[in-house]
Amino acid sequence: MATDEILKRLQSDGLKLASRTRLPNDLGDQLRFQGGEIVNVFDNGHIQVQGKNKDRVSEIIGVPQAKAAATGSGGSRNVFVVYGHDTHAKTELEAMLRRWDLEPLILDQLPSEGQTGIEKLEEYTAGDVQFAVVLATPDDEGYARDKEDENRFRARQNVVLELGLLLAKLGRSRVAILLKDQEHMERPSDIQGLIYIPFNDNVDEGKVLLAKEMEKQGLKIQVAKL
Repeated sequence: MATDEILKRLQSDGLKLASRTRLPNDLGDQLRFQGGEIVNVFDNGHIQVQGKNKDRVSEIIGVPQAKAAATGSGGSRNVFVVYGHDTHAKTELEAMLRRWDLEPLILDQLPSEGQTGIEKLEEYTAGDVQFAVVLATPDDEGYARDKEDENRFRARQNVVLELGLLLAKLGRSRVAILLKDQEHMERPSDIQGLIYIPFNDNVDEGKVLLAKEMEKQGLKIQVAKL
């Protein structure tokens, strides 16, 4: 459904438009209404309902994926994605999640609205995110101060910070860490019970294990799409 059609439906039901802008990276349009309602209309056809009165807005639009994204637990297929400097792995992961009919939420593709990265993460994980995938790739290198000859690759510090926030928000069972080149990587944390899924060259190497973890949390994935 095009942005103009969505806007027409919402205005016909009494919502008053406050602003219409392009999303970051030119991914689509964002409609903001005076009552606090927000609708993101992506160029790929996906519709994301945010802000106030989510159920009402989804019903007016009449689009199943919009209603699912608004209803939170049990209906949403939103998956939060955290990554460092490995944009190739991020692109592979995003494509895989979309193939599974999931909606990846990637921090730098979401509207900032003057918020810090942490504030954006807290907002977008509040209620309608069912799972998170953290790409821990060898972007940095470090070692213990007294063991300079035992250097190890490690994830970016912002990735580790966001991992901790997601664990606190979603719980360990709903956060999976895709660990690249685990033989030479330092794990972001030694907390027991974290879900680590190794891969080397391609994110698809961990797809079966990742799909199983997601299904445990109610995200059904068709076997034919693995």
